[in-house]
Amino acid sequence: MSERLDKVGALYDEVAAELERAAAHAAVAAQHFRDENVPRGSAHAWAVHGHLREAQARLDEQAREHARLSTPET
Repeated sequence: MSERLDKVGALYDEVAAELERAAAHAAVAAQHFRDENVPRGSAHAWAVHGHLREAQARLDEQAREHARLSTPET
């Protein structure tokens, strides 16, 4: 496997890990809100948002890399 594709694979592993962390926080937030524990639910909801932003940042990085390497076809 080329070094470049290995880096792309690692980037998507990082994205997957961030999304898994977001999902875990979402489940915890849901339970806290059901329990009417708004402060803790809100804290976990913000953690969801943070993990989603981290995942998006890594995907943005991949998109910029793709743009640098791509050439338009006519």
